[in-house]
Amino acid sequence: MAKLQAPAAPASYPDASFVDGAGKPVKLTDFKGQAVVLNLWATWCAPCVKEMPTLAALQTAFAGKGVKVVALSADSAGQTDKAKAFIAAHAPLDFYQDAKFAVPSAITPHIEGFPTTLLYDRGGRLKGVLQGDADWSSPEAKAVVQALASG
Repeated sequence: MAKLQAPAAPASYPDASFVDGAGKPVKLTDFKGQAVVLNLWATWCAPCVKEMPTLAALQTAFAGKGVKVVALSADSAGQTDKAKAFIAAHAPLDFYQDAKFAVPSAITPHIEGFPTTLLYDRGGRLKGVLQGDADWSSPEAKAVVQALASG
């Protein structure tokens, strides 16, 4: 959690859509009322692959507690099956994809690489940004997410 930074300016959910596992359009505003841990990742990103089990563990730890881990794949449309299979191996995470890069393009400040994780409170306000991989199953990460969910 040493890489976690507070946003430089107030920000809310980016106004961009992506799709769920059924291909249905989704926006982050659909999760309002929950703390959202938005993880931008891709199957071609080794640090992303490394941290995914810890994100699954985080979602398990906060099941039913108003926290949603949104692991948003930036894989191309041609890699959808590969990305879906990868997420299926990391239950209880749900599959989401942004093959058009709409969400990363709409985030300010600019995302510098993958993985990047953005932490939003229950009101949809950006509270933290972590660029690079992290152990989301650590006591420190759980404490950060607990504070996010409580605030």
